[in-house]
Amino acid sequence: MNETLKLRLEARRDLTSEITEFTFASSGDAPLPPYEPGAHLTLNTPSGNWRSYSLTGVNTSADRYVIAVKREEGGQGGSNSMHADLSIGNLIEARVPKNAFSLETAPRYLLIAGGIGITPILSMFFALRKECKPVQLIYLTRSAEDTAYLDALTAQDAACVIVHHDNGDPEQIIDLWPYLQTPEDCHLYYCGPAGLMQAIYLNSIHWPRSQVHSEDFAGIVAHSGTAHPFRLRRAATDELFDVPADKSILDVLRENGIAYESSCESGTCGTCRMTLTAGEVAHRDIVLSDEERHTAIMPCVSRAAGEEITVEF
Repeated sequence: MNETLKLRLEARRDLTSEITEFTFASSGDAPLPPYEPGAHLTLNTPSGNWRSYSLTGVNTSADRYVIAVKREEGGQGGSNSMHADLSIGNLIEARVPKNAFSLETAPRYLLIAGGIGITPILSMFFALRKECKPVQLIYLTRSAEDTAYLDALTAQDAACVIVHHDNGDPEQIIDLWPYLQTPEDCHLYYCGPAGLMQAIYLNSIHWPRSQVHSEDFAGIVAHSGTAHPFRLRRAATDELFDVPADKSILDVLRENGIAYESSCESGTCGTCRMTLTAGEVAHRDIVLSDEERHTAIMPCVSRAAGEEITVEF
């Protein structure tokens, strides 16, 4: 089960015209559970949809949780409702922070963030700086006006931080190859929009995979080009459901008249968690820990690694 918390919004401030920072405290006397850089906080937003947001601060005492949320026009309402409907003093339900993008011990670090992708990278950068670890941050945005935490980062040693604005001009996009050409003993962490993610992936294809780490805010698609069909067995009744390559487990359950609670359907919120009793899973979520993946599955995005899995629902 996902442990839940009751948080109180203590402060909010606009970082840009589209990005707002929210600071939460515990609604009671109990301290908040601690977290490590790269962790995310899953909230029951005012829209009723559960959404996950990266924690931006370095917070060993965990007396506050700080996130930054971009308003997404045309989205499903979660982030927009945070901007429009969450006021100081309001209570909000949350799940204990989890981390699927954690820092590993390395001699050197290269961090690359694009736009709102700065949120998990920011906590990593300040944690590494606090520990006096060799780290360089490359932060890419459209303009200074679109750049969250610009003042905090430009106040750092210029050798550690590169902030680049392309002004929406393809001719001004930064060339990342000089930074990625020679991996040596460096670990790479990156997060940002799809175009940047693809560019970094292609420019770092020669890196050892163990030295490359990324987080994709776009979420995960359950039926990507690597998906294959499989059978889903219901433990209680022994029913079998065929899951084709182009549909998720949730899709198939709905087609068979089975309503199952879900929210983000991108592997980020944890709402649709299902008990796994047999079979090997190709996990695609960012919610479950390594230990939890032995006994649970997120049916919105994850699939059988083989021909069949057995679950409880």
